[in-house]
Amino acid sequence: MPVITCIEDLRRLHERRTPRMFYDYCDSGSYTEQTYRENTSDFDQIRLRQRVAIDMTGRSTASAMIGQDVAMPVALAPVGSTGMQWPDGEILAAKAAEEFGVPFTLSTMSVCSIEDVSEHTQKPFWFQLYVMRDWDFVKRVIERCKTANVSALVLTLDLQLLAQRHKDLKNGLSIPIKPTVPNLVNLATKWAWIRAMLGTKRRSFGNIVGHVEGISDMTSLAIWAAESFDKSMDWEMVKRIKEMWGGPLILKGILDPEDAKLALNVGADAIIVSNHGGRQLDGALSSIRALGPIMDAVGGKVEVHLDSGIRSGQDVLKALAMGAQGTYIGRAFNHGLGAMGQAGVAKALEVIHKELDTSMALCGRTRVTDLDRSNLQVPEGFAGRWA
Repeated sequence: MPVITCIEDLRRLHERRTPRMFYDYCDSGSYTEQTYRENTSDFDQIRLRQRVAIDMTGRSTASAMIGQDVAMPVALAPVGSTGMQWPDGEILAAKAAEEFGVPFTLSTMSVCSIEDVSEHTQKPFWFQLYVMRDWDFVKRVIERCKTANVSALVLTLDLQLLAQRHKDLKNGLSIPIKPTVPNLVNLATKWAWIRAMLGTKRRSFGNIVGHVEGISDMTSLAIWAAESFDKSMDWEMVKRIKEMWGGPLILKGILDPEDAKLALNVGADAIIVSNHGGRQLDGALSSIRALGPIMDAVGGKVEVHLDSGIRSGQDVLKALAMGAQGTYIGRAFNHGLGAMGQAGVAKALEVIHKELDTSMALCGRTRVTDLDRSNLQVPEGFAGRWA
């Protein structure tokens, strides 16, 4: 195994070993990618407050997210097509998360199905749901989650229609894939990835193919997917899904204090401050900038998590000290997966945990649950005063 010191090391390996179209799908944003960039660069503006001569023994990063004990408050975010970064990617990522003691969230648009992940893991995982126009499909997915012992439903609210991602269009990433000449040339250099993919039967969207009437090939899947996201989704629909599910419900995609208040009204168990990793509304605030006003709006009445921009344990620390009770990594674990499979996901978690543990101690805290705003130095007006 090469020497891995940070997530950036994994990213470089991922870029080298994975076909360009799938790497770019993971590591890109919509339109100008402003929000994608600021998700990470805004973390850089926050400074940590060093404290000294404090007993650093007996440290613990253990916490809880929606009542579930976690080794550190970091969950694996739902990421579509993870199984194209590495064969059976969702299964391997779920196993790495289980062994480390953090939650894994399976995407609706995953390559490996709910049943695949359940069969290969021992502990419950979380499932991310997109609201589709086909309500029979939504109902069946929820019932499949119950059968598979899924312990929380993560409902994504910010993808009723798909924003344009320039790199995906240029790479010919579609259903079915329409590779360009440059990508065919690039693919020819990824012999290890090709050989590994030939060894798996999972190369489509496992939660959809075989579970929707009339979908028998990639062409019929493309037609269904293009027409399926429910553009009429509203808060009443969220209530309906909560009733259908009956278990812990996490609402993902909250970026405005008013929406956070509305999430309270529908009885969410947690909300995720997220801009879809900069892949939807380009020009929106970074998640870390949006966090403070949302924390003020909900006043501790609902558990608040943060997604988008986490690339290190120090980023996790900053989000927790700003008030979040949990964080999510998407690209970070996919970089590990694309670099080295399950071992790479484990390494990504190890890197983030070590950075969190060390930085927490140097900030004078021995328990991650004791982190607060006093551990940070935040620029005046960081949350922004927007006219």
